[in-house]
Amino acid sequence: MWKVIFISNKELQINEEIRDKQVRLIGEDGTQFGVVDIAQAQKTAMDANLDLVKIAPAASPPVCKIMDYGKYRFESAKREKENRKNQKVVELKEVRLSPSIDTHDFETKLNAALKFLKAGSKVKVSVRFRGREIHYLSLGTELLKKFADAAQGYGTVEKNAKLEGRSLAMIMSPKETK
Repeated sequence: MWKVIFISNKELQINEEIRDKQVRLIGEDGTQFGVVDIAQAQKTAMDANLDLVKIAPAASPPVCKIMDYGKYRFESAKREKENRKNQKVVELKEVRLSPSIDTHDFETKLNAALKFLKAGSKVKVSVRFRGREIHYLSLGTELLKKFADAAQGYGTVEKNAKLEGRSLAMIMSPKETK
């Protein structure tokens, strides 16, 4: 006889779907009935006009609870929707500089990064080296230091400057507002 075991099952087993011989039964108000036969557990649930739901299938014996399954699914869906609404997605924006950037261009890039930080996004500041510029990494490091100092009021350096291929990159995160 083959036994099918589902690795990931979002839906819980209810009523007749439960095939175990014995289960640990919990009442709708949380009272412990102990280990009982499945027939007795289903009868108890039916007498209460509720569903028998297997809540811990991995336990030995499995744990079943008497509850209104429709109401449980509605409340869990409502809870998930509320959690999705409350979570904040942090975006990673990028500002690219070059080692030979002029003052006004630097200020323009800085203003763009400050706008991103004010909006609550993380900013990746990268200095791209082209050709022989790669030999002057110290210029890029100084530039990123200058950038971090200028943006200090709005963000903090989360990840220090690191060479990634032909560009030097650092990540800044917005300061927590209280």
